[in-house]
Amino acid sequence: MNLDVLRADALACVAAALAAVEPARLLRKSLERRGASLTLRRAPTDAAARHAGPVVVVGAGKAGLAMARAAAEVAGEDCLGGLVIVPHAGAGACPGGVEVATAAHPLPDAAGLAATARLLAAVAAADGRTLVLAVLSGGASSLLVAPAPGLTLADKVAVTARLLESGADIAAVNALRKHCSLVKGGGLVRAARASAVWALVLSDVLGDDPATIASGPTVADPTTFADAAGILARHLPPDAVPPAIRARIESGSAGRVAETPKPGDAAFARANTVVIGGNRDAVDAAAAAAAGRGYETLVVAEPVRGDAVEAARSLVARLRAAPRDRPVAVVAGGETTVKVRPGGRGGRSQQLALAAAVALAGEPAVVLAAGTDGVDGPTDAAGACVDGRTVERALLRGLAPERALDATDSYPLLAATGDLVRTGPTGTNVADVVVALRAAC
Repeated sequence: MNLDVLRADALACVAAALAAVEPARLLRKSLERRGASLTLRRAPTDAAARHAGPVVVVGAGKAGLAMARAAAEVAGEDCLGGLVIVPHAGAGACPGGVEVATAAHPLPDAAGLAATARLLAAVAAADGRTLVLAVLSGGASSLLVAPAPGLTLADKVAVTARLLESGADIAAVNALRKHCSLVKGGGLVRAARASAVWALVLSDVLGDDPATIASGPTVADPTTFADAAGILARHLPPDAVPPAIRARIESGSAGRVAETPKPGDAAFARANTVVIGGNRDAVDAAAAAAAGRGYETLVVAEPVRGDAVEAARSLVARLRAAPRDRPVAVVAGGETTVKVRPGGRGGRSQQLALAAAVALAGEPAVVLAAGTDGVDGPTDAAGACVDGRTVERALLRGLAPERALDATDSYPLLAATGDLVRTGPTGTNVADVVVALRAAC
């Protein structure tokens, strides 16, 4: 089995993963129409809620357009319109009179600010006969932007950018975001006057916690201002935090600013949130594809997390330790972190892949790491597929893989070695998938 075959198999495994988390298909498993009524299901035999009457569709995220289209189609003639916010590159039409607005990711922009104001107005205008149907996926934390009183868009952009560069994980970033927002941390439900709010959520976070996905606009927030203060203290020096953000977090910690809505808040009595899919669906599909191609397959039970370089070394160690008399696959999913150095270009999947290339140099093996959304960091790549000769190709071009790793500058090296994977935006988003394959040897 040569490296070209291994690469083709790895790409096929990731294609299977993406097919398994196609947003419209997943949404239709949880939302169905029978006669005049809509039913929301947590499982095929578990009806969480029913509604007959007008429906307004709102939402945001990288999978937002596909989800909104499916929701509007299921709602049919009862759909009164609404608004969904997607990344600038993801514009398109939506049935049912649902407006499609675009905004920036991973840092919010003025377009997102204006679109979120219109979305909140549509939610507030829905009357007591109307269902607000929210579709949410990864990326919504940036696309849904409504600064709390006293804060500006510039404040939120600055603190988010610094936190993302610091290596803080998404749960920490979103806990801070929720305490600086009118829409996150249950804010969308608090703004509603409708008969009910149903949220269908595609998870891009480890553990599929609805309070973290998209910063939890439709669920109670278990985090506090004190938690947000601790996050800032751990990850940023005081002079890196905008004064207005620091003042709000300090005032909230002292009880001078009202907390985000907590479990038991009466607003959530009419709210239902269902997670329709997540990273494990993608991982399981990739593993099934590997097994179908004859690989003895190991699925890593725990999500990969923490530093991307350490995660890569751990995965390669599993691959090396597997029996060598048969083809082997190690499949994992999750979301690592990278503490970006000034000037570094790449993303967490590219950093993981380059570290894997160094660890498996000389092996008859490949490692493909990619974001399921098709976007890895601020680059045009979804990730990278490296092999046992990647380091050799880099050295022949005068490039030093270890130096690139230290500089968090994986993109230029992987571009030079021909190892980048470019899919373009996929329309879904369930964090990252890693497929490591080794031939019998």
